[in-house]
Amino acid sequence: MYKHILIATDGSELAGKAVTAGLALAKVLNAKVTAIAAGEPFTGMAVGLPALRFPVAEYQRAVAEDARRILAEVSEAARKSGVLCETAQVNDFPAEAVVETARTRGCDLIVMGSHGRRGLSKLFLGSQAMRVLTSSTVPVLICK
Repeated sequence: MYKHILIATDGSELAGKAVTAGLALAKVLNAKVTAIAAGEPFTGMAVGLPALRFPVAEYQRAVAEDARRILAEVSEAARKSGVLCETAQVNDFPAEAVVETARTRGCDLIVMGSHGRRGLSKLFLGSQAMRVLTSSTVPVLICK
């Protein structure tokens, strides 16, 4: 069935559910895993005068350190489960990073979490999961 599962995580409790589900599925299917943490580029975070005053290097360093910590936790969980796991920190907008990494690494399933927002919160906050669902060429398993 699935041989290479991409698990997207941001280190949140909800993403942890996706990590747990993805690793359990990988174990049952004897599939390998690629776990990614996407750090949104600074250009997507601020514009105008605030962007000029914010220390970009500090932001990038903090994002990279956070991703290393998150991915180390996933690696350890995979090791304990007996699942082969590679990790990657991607500096791109999350949905694009997930879809592109799945494509370039030959993943045949994406596992990720979603808050399932509706109404105005969905309109203003958007949905990375929805973006992945609409642009992915491989199946997507959403965990809530």
